[in-house]
Amino acid sequence: MAPSGVQGSEPSRDRGHRVALSPLGWHCHTGLALSHGPGTVTRAWHDTVAWGWHCQDGTVTIRMALQWQWHCWDVTGTEGTVVALAHQDGTRMVLSPPGWLCHHPGTAGSLPTAWGTPGPHPQDVALSLSQVPMDDVPVPPTLPNSRIYPQICTHGCPRCLPELPNSQFGARGCPPYATLVPPRAPKSPFCPHFDATPSSQIPVLSPFRCPLVPPRAPKSPFCPHFGARACPPVPARRRPRPARRPRPDRSIDRVNDRSGPGLIGPAAIRPALPCPGLKARVALGDTPASMAASLALPGALLAALLALASPSLTPLHQAGVCAFYGECGRNPEVNVSLVPSKVPCLSNTPARAAGGALLSLLRRVCPELARGDNDTTWVCCSYGQLVALRLSVELSGAVLARCPSCARNFANLYCHNICSPDQSLFTNVTRVANFSAVPGTQAVLEYQLFYRRRYAEAAFASCQGVRLPATGGYAISTMCGRYGAQLCTAQRWLDFQGDKNNGLAPLQINFQLLPNGSEPGQGIAPLDAPVWGCDEAPSAEQEPCSCQDCAQACPPVVPPADPPPPFRIGRADGVLVICVLLFAGLALAFLAAVLCRRGAAEVALKPRARGRSQRVSDAWQRGLERAFRRWGTAVATWPLPVLAVAVAVAGGLSAGLVTLRLTTDPVELWSAPGSRARQEKEFHDRHFGPFLRTNQVIVTAPGRSGITYDSVVLGTKNFSGVLAQDVLLALLELQEELAGTTAWAAGAGRNVSLQDVCYAPLNPTAPGVGDCAVSSVTQYFQNNRSRLALSAWQQDGKPQGTVDWHDHLIYCVNSPLSFKDITALELSCMAEYGGPVFPYIALGGYRESEYTEAEALIVTYSLNNFPAGDPRLEWALSWERQFLSVVRDFQRRHRHNLSVTFMAERSLEDEINRTSGEDLPVFAISYLLVFAYIALALGEYTAWRRVLVESKVTLALGGIAVVLGAVLAAMGLLALLGLPSSLIIIEVVPFLVLAVGADNIFIFVQELQQSQREPGETREQHLGRVLAQVAPSMLLCSLSETVCFLLGALSSMPAVRTFALTAALAIALDFVLQMSGFVALVALDRRRQEAGRFDLCCCCGTGKEGTAGGGRGLLRPFLERCYTPVLLHPLVRPAVVLLFLFMACAGLFLLFHVSVGLDQELALPEDSYLLQYYSALNQYLAVGVPTYFVTTGGYNFSSENGTNAICSSSGCDANSLTQSIQLATRFPNVSYLAIPATSWLDDFLDWLNPTVRCCRIHQSGEHQGQFCPSTSTDPSCALGQCLKKLRRPTAEEFQRFLPWFLQDRPTLQCPKGGLGAYDTSVSMDANGTILATRFMAYQRPLRTSQEYTGALRAARALAEHITGILRAVPGTDPAFRVFPYTVTYVYYEQYLTVVLEGLLTLALCLVPTFTVSFLLLGMDARSSLATLLTIAMALLGTVGCMALWAVPYNAVALINLVAAVGIMVEFVSHITCAFTRSRQPTRVARAAEATVTMGSKVVAGVAMTNLPGVVVLAFAKARLVQIFFFRLNLIVTLLGLAHGLVFLPVLLSYIGPAPQVPAGEATPGDTVQGTRLGLSNPGFKDTDTDKDKDKDKDKDKGSGKG
Repeated sequence: MAPSGVQGSEPSRDRGHRVALSPLGWHCHTGLALSHGPGTVTRAWHDTVAWGWHCQDGTVTIRMALQWQWHCWDVTGTEGTVVALAHQDGTRMVLSPPGWLCHHPGTAGSLPTAWGTPGPHPQDVALSLSQVPMDDVPVPPTLPNSRIYPQICTHGCPRCLPELPNSQFGARGCPPYATLVPPRAPKSPFCPHFDATPSSQIPVLSPFRCPLVPPRAPKSPFCPHFGARACPPVPARRRPRPARRPRPDRSIDRVNDRSGPGLIGPAAIRPALPCPGLKARVALGDTPASMAASLALPGALLAALLALASPSLTPLHQAGVCAFYGECGRNPEVNVSLVPSKVPCLSNTPARAAGGALLSLLRRVCPELARGDNDTTWVCCSYGQLVALRLSVELSGAVLARCPSCARNFANLYCHNICSPDQSLFTNVTRVANFSAVPGTQAVLEYQLFYRRRYAEAAFASCQGVRLPATGGYAISTMCGRYGAQLCTAQRWLDFQGDKNNGLAPLQINFQLLPNGSEPGQGIAPLDAPVWGCDEAPSAEQEPCSCQDCAQACPPVVPPADPPPPFRIGRADGVLVICVLLFAGLALAFLAAVLCRRGAAEVALKPRARGRSQRVSDAWQRGLERAFRRWGTAVATWPLPVLAVAVAVAGGLSAGLVTLRLTTDPVELWSAPGSRARQEKEFHDRHFGPFLRTNQVIVTAPGRSGITYDSVVLGTKNFSGVLAQDVLLALLELQEELAGTTAWAAGAGRNVSLQDVCYAPLNPTAPGVGDCAVSSVTQYFQNNRSRLALSAWQQDGKPQGTVDWHDHLIYCVNSPLSFKDITALELSCMAEYGGPVFPYIALGGYRESEYTEAEALIVTYSLNNFPAGDPRLEWALSWERQFLSVVRDFQRRHRHNLSVTFMAERSLEDEINRTSGEDLPVFAISYLLVFAYIALALGEYTAWRRVLVESKVTLALGGIAVVLGAVLAAMGLLALLGLPSSLIIIEVVPFLVLAVGADNIFIFVQELQQSQREPGETREQHLGRVLAQVAPSMLLCSLSETVCFLLGALSSMPAVRTFALTAALAIALDFVLQMSGFVALVALDRRRQEAGRFDLCCCCGTGKEGTAGGGRGLLRPFLERCYTPVLLHPLVRPAVVLLFLFMACAGLFLLFHVSVGLDQELALPEDSYLLQYYSALNQYLAVGVPTYFVTTGGYNFSSENGTNAICSSSGCDANSLTQSIQLATRFPNVSYLAIPATSWLDDFLDWLNPTVRCCRIHQSGEHQGQFCPSTSTDPSCALGQCLKKLRRPTAEEFQRFLPWFLQDRPTLQCPKGGLGAYDTSVSMDANGTILATRFMAYQRPLRTSQEYTGALRAARALAEHITGILRAVPGTDPAFRVFPYTVTYVYYEQYLTVVLEGLLTLALCLVPTFTVSFLLLGMDARSSLATLLTIAMALLGTVGCMALWAVPYNAVALINLVAAVGIMVEFVSHITCAFTRSRQPTRVARAAEATVTMGSKVVAGVAMTNLPGVVVLAFAKARLVQIFFFRLNLIVTLLGLAHGLVFLPVLLSYIGPAPQVPAGEATPGDTVQGTRLGLSNPGFKDTDTDKDKDKDKDKDKGSGKG
């Protein structure tokens, strides 16, 4: 004998559908004996058949689990037979529900063959007796996907088998021998008559005949051709021969007539019936006409409804009469029952009087049926039935007790069904079976219940809104099967309750809801009992349901105000209108002022009167010049000692870099330690531990078409291309590989596996791989390949057919909390680790609730997180590294048909670090270009023969070394003070200081090159005089920038504060080192040049030569002869002012359109795998991150007022914490919350409810006084409820029972246990005092920084509202508060204040610019105001360009804007200072002179220093660098240059101050020598004209020696 196939294999195309004996393997024995004769019973038995496996000594040994008997009956006298199977212990199996044919080829030495379709369970074995000689029976082939052994073994297998799916063998390991019994097959239409009493011997059966032969089903999945011969024809309408009545046995036999067991007349089945498996039976002698005549229905619909109901089983429908009573054993048609229960006995008898224990129990379970003490209570249920009913009520009460009216209404449904004295009025039994234990007794297998639709819908409405606090969903979702909460109706709700396949119902109940006013006739009166609305209290001792569970109980809810509409004036953008009006007003005012002066030639300005302040200012200026002259002369005299001291100071401070701490943690960078988000994060982590680490894989199948699946149980559903079996198997392959992978943790010196780091909510102390919380669609099959491959024949319902993984998935995504589906597969929907898998977590990209159309499968691994310094953190990081490696390999293997995106918790930091390392060469090239430019541009190349002498490469390198020395010294000093640094400081500060330092270098060196030594003036005195001329301007800029950055350090953001401090200190040190070290280097270089020695090789030279004359180069002549005359032309100046006014107003308008935030994608390189993950996440994510509402200490949860202000069940306050959160979820667009908060307190109260069996105490024995789990059957727990009646616990009870609740594992008997759901939600000290709690809600999907910021703002507003409510509870600490927390808040808190803080920071940076200018420019308010206005307008233009170039505003941008203020000071302040020092008679002439003298130095020293380095950054891989360093710095440089060289001169020409000396007096110290750029003079000749030389001499004479 060989198995007919492999479970889950494709149907054989030539021989029909084949079903495997077992998904694991079988041993077959050839010792077979047969007897056969036409019209008789064929008996076959064999010695050993293995149903399961037995473990012994580490091996698997085949044991004789069953002795089977074949019964093949030839009804027609041909070779067609019916096959049944019996076991010696009384259990039985039917080989196929719809029908079997046994074929006998009639050849010698061959065996009969039994063919059919699979049963509803994997254990319903379909056998094929091979048509081969008896001595050549083959061994079963290798089974695919077998986890135990590649070949079927005959004597033993190497190791123990895993759990058999859908078996009764236990949860783990191999079963004991006693349990190796296959379950019974339900609802078979075959002949059940075989006498197999328990015995050690196979009983000898008398020949008997079965009453009927199943005809061929119209949609039979098997082929009628077996082998070479065809099946014998079976007449479709042929009456079966009368069957012999077998002798009584101990099995329950199905009958179709009330006349007696096994008595079936010739008219029992009419020829018109299509098949014998119909649930409806026609009584003996009844005809369709007589049945139709007996029905008195008001409408055709009800007539059709009752046409299938046999009135013979419930002949009397009247008050006081029962339809059934007592218990008649278990239902043979129910194989897997989560709660063992018995079916009732058919009993058309009067109701019984209740008394004693029955009446006492009835008052507790069904109080509405109990009469008063003076009246007799009549019932139709026995005490045993009532005990079973109490168990059912307890199970439902565990989830419905929070709403008393719903719980009472639901209990009354079953109270009336089972115990009502008027039971027969609304009950019609349709199918029974013989109960062998009591002869003549019949067990009810199916009946109809007739309800008024009003009654059913009212009961349903009272329960429709009841919540499940542990999930935030609805309780009705667990009670409506595949329809879930959204599609559930009263009919579907009741149909699921009456479905015997739901794991709870002991038999089939068909609920018939009749419209109001209609009557079914035949004496049936639909049940229309009173129903309590959810806003009504069932009794005086109880409360109505709460608002969270009952919308009718809610007070009027005022919707939150809509966000304010955009500011508009009429139909136009209000800001745009204001900006246009502002520009128009400023333009008109300016043009009016210009027109007023039109026609009047500009005259020489009168010198300003020297008041006291002016005299003080002049004295201050002379003092500065004198001090710098003396200092420069001294340094030039002793350059080497000064240089040595400068090097020593810079080197000593730089040594502090050995203690430098580089911060890469975003939390440390952007969230201040004292910020609210940081404090809340530390509080949360201290009490509940860090947020879990998330590792996720998203799988899609682009381009793959879906299918339409017709489920015989659940209807038609569309399945997307990614929801295909091969994809699920591939996903399961990935999870199996991850479950078995290990990673080496070097610090711990060990391999780390998944169970070492995973989050295992139900077994946190010693988790196995199966205990790890992995969310995946394959968890609906418990990550078991065999269960995914299962198929079974679904014979219940219409039509019949095969069910497989499609049906199970449809059911589970709509009812994820089910322990058993309603298909013939009978699989659980719970994950392998014991918890539910919600479809919105495991699936993505579906519309509404069409989960099977999901476009993405999401696998989420939740790992425990550990604080920094914990060695277990390295374990998690190591496993995540291996996780990324395994998933990358999976992605590579399946890239041809699947799109796989993924991330680990460490991925973001890994990618940022990788990007930083890859972009270092880009930054290095950028700096090298700047260095090369400075080295070449500092030289004054006047002739080819003097190139090596006039080159300034050494001096340029010295200047660069001074700048870098200042940066390193600043960072070293701050490191010694304990301040950490960051990558952004390393990247930005050198650029900023280089811009400032290079500008000063160019100003000093070029001024020295253009200045001629006066007669009798020494080289040292000359250098001192030049330094006195330029140092005040350098001091002005450096001091302004230093104070600016010091004020910027007042920012609360750590990264901004550290950057500002570093920049301020670096600029200050740069000025000090330039005034010392660089001046010394210039003095040494001057000596070298005057000695005629070569640059870079001072040992060689051309001989001693005189100092070269100042060359003018190319830039200064261009500015003097071309640029300045055009810029300051009378017609151009107004146009310039109008243009820049327009730019400022446009920048002001665009300021309101700059996006605020920093999306994570911007921090990643363009080639990062995380970009694809974030794209998939934003596209497919169906729910956001969890948000916790955390309570601090100081709140009394155990007081009644304290409890009611938190909970949301019956009796709780309408504005409680959980109720407030639930109301917020009604408006997700405002609150950003999608799923209400889970509530440990609500489930704790339900857990204490005395009507359920959750909280019990041992009343005696060794465990007396200890907690008794709900699964315990210890008699000492029977009456040990923690609370004897429904009430709030006292403070002592609260403190005693809460730890029990938190450690109680949820079970079917008590799903409210807190382990896994709440054990980490309450933090208590050793005395049991609650220190902190948390309530978890879910946000809606958030995709942008703006949405994350809005969610934080809304959550904080809600928490503040709740805090105010709870502080009003008596006994609450005034410091108590509620705050929201999620892992993202600490990053996005900065965006709540970054705009205001940025404006304040930039304003503080502008204040010192004006103040220092005002003081150092001789109390010159006009010049200082012009400087301030120009910088402000440049900042406005910068922000406007940010909006145009998609540069978001955030902390990184703020750092660059603060740096921009410093750079713009360099562009502006030098020209303003030159303007104030000019002695030209008119503003235009002074502006022209300032532009010519300082413009060339600003362009060469600031603009040309920045631009080459900035442009190179465009090639960086990191988009953060591209956006915030390339784009933003390029904008700053170009706008700073434009405002400094275009707008400022024109502005000064209009509003500049009058000169400080009489008109016509020479300006002291002014020089007009041009800057000589090395490559700007092709001829290397002195092109100065005599006129220019005379002009220079006149100015030098006017300046004197200082």
